[in-house]
Amino acid sequence: MTNRIQLRKGCRPSCKHSNRFLTVACLTTTVLGIAPGCNPLTPRRIDNSKQIVAPELLAANNVPTERGQPRPVIDTAGWVFGIPSKILYWDRRVVNHSVSPETEAVLENYLEENDLKHVKVRINQYRPWDDMRRLTKNRTVAWPWRYSMGAASVLGETILPGRLVGEDHYNPYTATLHIYSDVPSIALRHAARAKDFSRTKYQGTYAALYSLPIVPLYHESIATSDVMAYVESSGDPELQKEANNILYPSYGTHVGGAAGAIVPVITVPAYFISVAGGHIAGRMKSKTIAPEPTTPNEEDVQPAQANDSQTLPR
Repeated sequence: MTNRIQLRKGCRPSCKHSNRFLTVACLTTTVLGIAPGCNPLTPRRIDNSKQIVAPELLAANNVPTERGQPRPVIDTAGWVFGIPSKILYWDRRVVNHSVSPETEAVLENYLEENDLKHVKVRINQYRPWDDMRRLTKNRTVAWPWRYSMGAASVLGETILPGRLVGEDHYNPYTATLHIYSDVPSIALRHAARAKDFSRTKYQGTYAALYSLPIVPLYHESIATSDVMAYVESSGDPELQKEANNILYPSYGTHVGGAAGAIVPVITVPAYFISVAGGHIAGRMKSKTIAPEPTTPNEEDVQPAQANDSQTLPR
């Protein structure tokens, strides 16, 4: 309730104007937290203490994480198709189809900490037939959703493989994470979506609602807030800065999409204004993070102690 009241107060001076671009700017700055007192990405952990997971998925998930075999030609083509995303997020690691063990370790630690043992992780891998089998086993999603939108999602991944033209995403119908970027915060954000779904009773309906306009703002704010809380508790300032610099503009894409859904004529400018606002908000927040304190090396301390001992009076 507090956020809604503050959002209205923050928007009233700008939104009353007829200029649509001012309306977009107001929506962007308010939703991304540039306006004081309002930030839907405030760190907040998802409570998934009561999970609803299909036992069939747990039994079938003996190898939670799988990597695709190196395919230089395909991966290079995928890197090229990912150039727009690299520019959008201003990070060359986005959709680079070369996920490091460090990023994999961060993701696996998150999944283990949150008891997401039913989630399959495919790192730069194309396995549509296996995903179809997982779809049939995921009985937490009602069969009408599984064999309509769920089947369509797997078919789409089959025809347009993410390894070539897709991006990182979580498929709630198959409970599968598809990772193509060497950016820990991106992997964590999609894992947080899996965490959000694991506590939802009507997962098929919840997934279908995501395809509607504006609704993704709700889903993404929950997942992103959980990641912000997770990286904050990690005590790693570099991971915190990365999360701010990447996830704020990522949320901005959804803000722009929502604004475009309300006023279609401003879809393109709204999208880019929102992403730019996300970059500004994320970097402003990153500046408030203190660097990790450095400890002197043992080699540096010993010479100093030796010099002090030489100056002592005999």
